[in-house]
Amino acid sequence: MQLRADALDVHVSKTLAPLYVITSDEHLLALEAADKIRRAARAQGYSERDVLTVERNFKWGELLAANQAMSLFGDKKLIELRIPSGKPGKDGGAALQAYAKDLSPDNLTLITLPKLDWQTQKAAWVAALQQAAVYIDIPSIERNALPGWIAHRLAAQGQSADRASLDFIADRVEGNLLAAHQEIQKLGLLHEPGKLAHEQVQDAVLNVARYDVFKLSEAMLSGDTARLIRMLEGLKGEGEALPLVLWAVSEEIRTLLKLKAGMAQGRPLPALLKEYRIWGPRERLMEPALRRISLPTLEAALQQAAQVDRMVKGLRAKAFAGDQWDAMLQLALKVAKG
Repeated sequence: MQLRADALDVHVSKTLAPLYVITSDEHLLALEAADKIRRAARAQGYSERDVLTVERNFKWGELLAANQAMSLFGDKKLIELRIPSGKPGKDGGAALQAYAKDLSPDNLTLITLPKLDWQTQKAAWVAALQQAAVYIDIPSIERNALPGWIAHRLAAQGQSADRASLDFIADRVEGNLLAAHQEIQKLGLLHEPGKLAHEQVQDAVLNVARYDVFKLSEAMLSGDTARLIRMLEGLKGEGEALPLVLWAVSEEIRTLLKLKAGMAQGRPLPALLKEYRIWGPRERLMEPALRRISLPTLEAALQQAAQVDRMVKGLRAKAFAGDQWDAMLQLALKVAKG
């Protein structure tokens, strides 16, 4: 059965199901949901816990063995299976289907996965889990929904804030829910319940934006120029190595060119995304980005990236060197604007 994350509290207060699946790219929300299931399991007598993580060379027989092994003390057992890649492979898919058909009444199994791409969602093992499990698919919190999410969290601790304050927090945490959660908790510790003044929020919230080159690529692909400028300034201010930033942007340009070339040959985009191993949030950004950005723009951007590279390496004439970070910004904006 499908279950919304906000209905989990009521659900776990009753008899627990033998199998739960949590899938999400929001690590904080997935962790909170898993913690609720763990706490309820402990309260209902699942005193032993086995944790298995699917990594390279993982033996799927370990999962079946954990399910069949009897507890030394006759206690009920919680089995956690973590699949960080979301790709169990052929053997794993078969093992999961078999597992879902033969659940032990003495065990509770919790499987955690990242958000599954559209093709993986059609796999037989996913269908088997959806049929046998309480399946909790937690959507990502998009940037425009983040102020509302923060307001909801503040309300849970008896506080509120005006829209300007909510936007201020959202801008500072740069989409990082864990950072937002920490700042909300801090406000709860510093101030009494009630409406927070904007000055209180500004004074309490640190600049916890996690600027990184991969989030920069997301901003560029989505065409969010304001966020792109803010992130580049943040990377510069934090002393990030410009060659790494240039590499990330250049690789994204090359990927877009490969996808454009493949589509020009009549190949479907889903097949190309699979071939180039593009999934998760990046996969969802590619199709609108490809519609927005023309082939000539991408070709010009790749040439511009080569010029920025020469600037970074000090190979351009001094009179034409200019500011390297400004050149980097102009390159990223060219792609973002299409």
